[in-house]
Amino acid sequence: MTQKPILEIRHLQKSFGKNNVLKDIDFNIYPGDVTSIIGASGSGKSTLLRCINVLETPTGGEILHNGANILDKKNKITDYRAKVGMVFQSFNLFNNMTVLENCTIGVTKVLKKDQATAEQLAKQYLERVGMLPYIKAKPSQISGGQKQRVAIARALAMQPEVLLFDEPTSALDPEMVGEVLDVIRSLAQEGMTMIIVTHEMAFARDVSTRTIFMDRGVIAEDGSPDQIFKNPQNPRTREFLSRFMNN
Repeated sequence: MTQKPILEIRHLQKSFGKNNVLKDIDFNIYPGDVTSIIGASGSGKSTLLRCINVLETPTGGEILHNGANILDKKNKITDYRAKVGMVFQSFNLFNNMTVLENCTIGVTKVLKKDQATAEQLAKQYLERVGMLPYIKAKPSQISGGQKQRVAIARALAMQPEVLLFDEPTSALDPEMVGEVLDVIRSLAQEGMTMIIVTHEMAFARDVSTRTIFMDRGVIAEDGSPDQIFKNPQNPRTREFLSRFMNN
């Protein structure tokens, strides 16, 4: 039996004034896919992710989640966002809340679970990312890498179908990048469906099941990591990857 896609991105467009940032983007996401989106700064990668999570409203096209167009007014964005979680480059934790409170608030407010259940879920995922000993700490008391791991636990506590990562390591000091990538790598091994915008080329090559190269608002190339990294067809992909492949 053919798998049905969780997400279908169809003819997606996004303009800011006269600047067409995304032009006719088309792809599907299937259960268990780990899709890395790579490309130069300004190619539209983060805007694409923000449109998929409807933090930006697309100018045109459709986003189908389990067959329903979530841009249709009758569908509730909050319900959709509970299923399609997002981890930001700048963590977006609530500074006035403890680590545990950061991870329970969405579970109680959006999923409407009681506090005890929310805390049990939060602790399960905080343990999963190695942050259980820090449940009483405030974000200001932990490192950038730890904040990002809390942000991942917070997203996981919502038990999403898909997790979106917007350059999850770009705000981190180099020595903290590995600890966050290790968490994402282990999620991939467990079959979590993920879309990851990243500048970490070795990670994209080794962890993804699929790599999308974006250039000037379009998908210039889409294929397996082997194909994209070892034998790119598009001259722009080759040019972009040449620095990495020659290392």
